[in-house]
This record gives sequence, C-alpha cells and structure tokens, in this order.
Amino acid sequence: HIGDQDITSQDFQRAYQAQINNVAQQIGKLPTSQEAMAMGIPSQVISRLASDAVINKFGANMGLGASDDHISKMLQQDPSFKNALGQFDQTAFAQALQQNGFTEAQYLGDQVKTARRQQVAVGLFGDAAIPDAALELANRYNGDTRTINYFVLNAINIPSIPDPTDADLTAYLKAHQADYRTEETRTADVMVLSPDVLASGKKITDDAIAAEYERTKATLVKVEKRDIKQAVLTNDQATAFQIGQAAGKSFDDMVKAAAVTVTDLGSLSKESITDATLATAAFGLKQGDFALIPGIQGKRAITVSNIEPGGQISLADAKADIAKSLALQQAKTEFGNDLDQIEDLRAGKQPLATIAQRYGLKVATVTLTASGDALSAVPDLATADRARVAQTVFAAKPDALTPSIQISGSENVWFDLKTVVPARDQTLAEVHDAIAKAWTKEKTDAGMKTEADKIVADLKSGKTFDDIASSLNQFPILSQPLTRQGDKTAGEASTVLNTTVATAVFNGGASHYGYAVDGDGDYVIFQVTAITPATGAPPDQIKTAVTNSVRDSLYGDFVSGLRQDDGLKLNQAALNQALALNPNGS
Repeated sequence: HIGDQDITSQDFQRAYQAQINNVAQQIGKLPTSQEAMAMGIPSQVISRLASDAVINKFGANMGLGASDDHISKMLQQDPSFKNALGQFDQTAFAQALQQNGFTEAQYLGDQVKTARRQQVAVGLFGDAAIPDAALELANRYNGDTRTINYFVLNAINIPSIPDPTDADLTAYLKAHQADYRTEETRTADVMVLSPDVLASGKKITDDAIAAEYERTKATLVKVEKRDIKQAVLTNDQATAFQIGQAAGKSFDDMVKAAAVTVTDLGSLSKESITDATLATAAFGLKQGDFALIPGIQGKRAITVSNIEPGGQISLADAKADIAKSLALQQAKTEFGNDLDQIEDLRAGKQPLATIAQRYGLKVATVTLTASGDALSAVPDLATADRARVAQTVFAAKPDALTPSIQISGSENVWFDLKTVVPARDQTLAEVHDAIAKAWTKEKTDAGMKTEADKIVADLKSGKTFDDIASSLNQFPILSQPLTRQGDKTAGEASTVLNTTVATAVFNGGASHYGYAVDGDGDYVIFQVTAITPATGAPPDQIKTAVTNSVRDSLYGDFVSGLRQDDGLKLNQAALNQALALNPNGS
C-alpha cells in the first residue's frame, strides 16, 4: 500500500496480466516469469498502480469525481462496447468485464478514478506555460533541412571477393553457430472444451425446436429496416427537387441533374435513428420515393432504396437460431460435469483420443514451434490464446501428465505431448549456400567500410570532395533538401537518402562529412553543403507535442512528490504469491 491507499493482489494481477499481454503482442510470445522479471514488468506495474493511487487520493481530497451521467456517457462512447449499429451493447459490456476479471461495480469504480486523475492533470497543468525556446528548438529540429553532395559506394568499387574455401565456411559457421540452429519442435494432441464446442455436436429435434418457438413466439419479431440515403441541398437545389418531384422524376434523376453528393445512411430501424424528423419521414415513404425535410442549414432530400419488412419471424426462419440456442443451453448445463469427468479421466492417464471419442470432441495433432503458429489447425482455439497454449506445451515434460489450460471460466484446453525434437546446431552441409552468401556479404561489407573509412580520412586531411569522387570515377550528386526523415521529394521514402543516412547528415555542423549505410546496404559518402533553418511559426503538431511533453513532465514530477510524501510499502510475500498464482505462469 501507499499512504492509506491499498493496492490489492487482484488489482496487481489484473494490471500485470494486461501488461504481459501487451508485451506478448510486441514480441510474439508470452514472456516467462524470468523474462518478465528481467524486463522489469512487475516493478513497472507496481509503480503505475502506486502513482494512480496517490493521484486518486489527492483528487478525492480535493472533492473531485465523476457523476453517474458522465460515467454513463463514457461507457456509451467506448467503441469496445458498441454493436454493429454503433449503439451501446450490454452483452458486449458484460463479456468484456468477464474477460478482464471485473465486476460491474469494480469497473465503474475504476472509471470514476480515471476521470478523477484526468481532472487533476488538466486542472493543475492544463494551462502550464510553454517556453518559447522549447517551441523554437522543436521547430528547428523538425523543420531544418540540409543539402549534401554525395555518391554511393558499393561492391563494384572494391576489389572482387574470391569464392570462400571450405575452411572459410567452416570457420564462419563456428563463429556464427548460434544463428544456424534448428528450432525445437513438439508434436501434441490438442483438445478444446467449451459450451460452444459441446453445442456444435448436439442434435436438437424438430419437436423441441417447435416447442421452443411456441414458447418464445411473442419475442420473435423482426424489426422493419430501411436503406436510407440523403443529400444535403442548397435553397436552389431544394427548389429544383420540389419541381422534379411534382413532375414525377426519381431521386436518382434529381441527384444526377443537381450533381449533389449522396450519403448512404445504411439499413436502419426506426428506433435506431436519433433524428426524429428523419425517422418519421423515412418510415412514411414508399420504396423508391423521396421527400424533402429540414436540415441543419437548408433542406435535405431523403429516399428509401430498400425495405426489409418487419413482423413475426416464421418457424422456418427461426429454426436454425433456436436449434443453436437450445444446443448452447444444454451445453452450458453439461459443461461443468463434463469438465470434472474429463479431469478424472486425465488423472487416470486416459489419452485425449479416447476421451474425445467419448464426448464427441475433436482432437488435432499439431507439430509446433515456440511461436505456436501451428495451433491455427486446432478448431475453436482463438488466435489470442495460441501463445499461451504453446508456452504450456513447451514447458511440459515428456511422459508426464500434462495439465489442463484454463482459457476462461468456460473454456479449457488439454494436450498430450507426443514427441519432442530438440533444437540442434545445423551442419555445414545443411546451410552451405546460406553460409557462403553470408560470408561473402560480410567480406564485401568489410571491404566497403575500409574504403569508406579511407575516404573520410582523405576528407579530414584536406582533400576536396570532388577530387576524391573523381579519383574513384564517381560523380558527386547534389541532393534535394533533406529533413531528418530523409529524402521524400518523390512522394515516398528513398532507399538511398533514407532516415539512417539523414541521421548521419544531421550529426554535425556546416561542411560536416561522413558516411552511412543506406537501405540497399551500400555506403553513402556525403558532405553537407547548406543548412536551411526552419522558418515561420511551429506547426500545430509541434506545439501539441511540446505542450504535452512539458505537461507530462510536470505531472510526473508532481506524482513523484506525492509518492515520496506517502511512501510505498510493499508486501513481498503477497507479491510473490500474486506472481506465482498468475494463470499464465508468468
């Protein structure tokens, strides 16, 4: 805890898991507990939670918070909780809470704290003055340009590299053996159990479907939807549309004649349209007709291009959905018992193939590497869960009972580890061509670097750029003005005068010279001929970046001060337990 603010194990585990998942997305696999410690992830999470806690305490003492109305608006605006029509979806909200281990009260409480922290940051530092010098420096850094003389040094400018001998290749492989190893592979039978998986194998009788249809018939009503299009009109265009409408012309005819832009609003129900005028008019039209209604400025022409009738859904139309719903209901009821029975069978060392046949489940045999990509062949295993399953498979020991992997409260994965092929050093015979290519490239790069170093030494001794280029049968090229991002005058990034070369160009003052390796692996020899300072006021994005940087720095110092005042006390035993109990073993 920090001060009088407690940080619970649940708070830590939730934040820790989120950070682990973020890292996994960046590196392509879930980090082990040792890797997470080496990356400092537990310390980062604790630091962030402590900072949030002291700011929440400060904000609460200042009487800051958020009204229920404000929190409600935050939820409705969160894209994570919206359906296909862009409306708040209670089911999506509940699923998101379950996946992240929140109760509704906990989530709403966190939103209040988030709003409070935002109020503190904006209230204290929103009007912080930004030094003109900082803006000028940022503008110069971003907007200065440089012009250079340059030529490109490549393999044809150095003595040819002889073909490597077997001794050369053997020595190179020995020095770089770590780059030439096979990956460990593991073959496993994998089986997934969830209500959805169980439901997919169930057969629902026609009588059961008919009975459920009669029981729920009153709720099986399709809402009428209409495909609505609109065009915003000027006064003259509105008059023309009125005249055309009286003459019996179609919406498309009038749009073409007036050359107006049409917006397709999509297929909408009347209840989903927040504009009452639009809703009333659109649902009063016949298909193909159009009407003129008031707009924000002037009028709008609207038309209905298609009508999807509402009304009672027939048994035939509802049959598939009812069968799926009944199957899922049965599966949810049976899931707990099936899970316990499968675990008992696993304890008795029953193979997955036998268990799968008994419960009508599918077993996939996959040979995978640590990345887990091959697990795409496992039915019903989500992409986001492959890394976690692969990590568990690679942590298992041959001939030992492998544990089940709980993906969520209603999904488990089991695997039987069949074979393990360890990683090993590759032989020269296996990688001969790749080694020969790598050896030649290394020697070529070394030769070009030696020549580039010699050229820089000549420039340093006083020889002119033109004379050196001439001695190498090169013709100096005068560049277009370069920014720190390189030459983008052609509309896309250059592979020659790229960001790497530009960085070297900007790494000195007037008449600065040197070399850098471009995107093609060649050496660009350059000398700065002109520096053009940025002029005019800084662009808005520069002002925003500097403003945010200054305010973030002030906010960070403020939080550090609060933390020093309150003091962080860490329960190491509780932390160790939280890390040990992490479901990913991280």
